[in-house]
Amino acid sequence: MQTASAAEASTLDRDAQAALVEAIAASADRAAFAALFRHFAPKVKGYLIKLGADRGLAEELTQEVMLTVWRKAATFDKRQASVATWLFTIARNRRIDAIRREKRPELDPSDPMLVPDEPMAADDRLDAMDREARVARAIKSLPRDQADLVHEAFYLAKSHSQIAEETKIPLGTVKSRLRLAFGRLRKAMEGREE
Repeated sequence: MQTASAAEASTLDRDAQAALVEAIAASADRAAFAALFRHFAPKVKGYLIKLGADRGLAEELTQEVMLTVWRKAATFDKRQASVATWLFTIARNRRIDAIRREKRPELDPSDPMLVPDEPMAADDRLDAMDREARVARAIKSLPRDQADLVHEAFYLAKSHSQIAEETKIPLGTVKSRLRLAFGRLRKAMEGREE
C-alpha cells in the first residue's frame, strides 16, 4: 500500500480513508496511521471543542481517539460506516466519558463525611450503654399498644399518618397514644414512677 503524503492526506476520499485503516489493522502501518492522523486529528479536535471541551481537553481526547483507532483498527467495517463516522462516534463517546468523570469529583480524604468519628471515651460509652438499657426498660414498661407505636415511629421511622393507615387506628388516637407514651418514657428516664 502506498501511503498518502501530507498534501494528499487533507483530501482523502472515503475509500482511501478505509484503505488506511485496513493497512493499520493488517500490518500496524505507521505511515498509514500518520496520514490518517494528519487528516482527522484537527477535525476531531474541532468537533470536541464544538461539543464543549476546552482546548486542552479536546487535545487530550483527540489523542485518545486516535490511539483507539490504532488499537481497534481491526474492528472497523467499511460496510457499516465510513471512517469519519467511526472516528466521530469514538470522539463523541470519549467526550461523554469526560463529562461523566467531571460529574464525579475526586474524593477529598479530609471531607468530614469520610472522616470516621472519634472513638467514644470509655466513660461516655458506658453512659450511652446505660442510657440505652434504661430506654429499653422504659419501653418495655409501656402498655403494648403504646410500645408498638413508639417502635413504629422511632425504630422504623414511620410518620404518624403512615402508622394510622397501616394499623387502621385513627390519626388522632395514634398521636395521643404517642404523647402518653412519651410522657411515661420521660418520667421513667428521670427515675420517677407513676
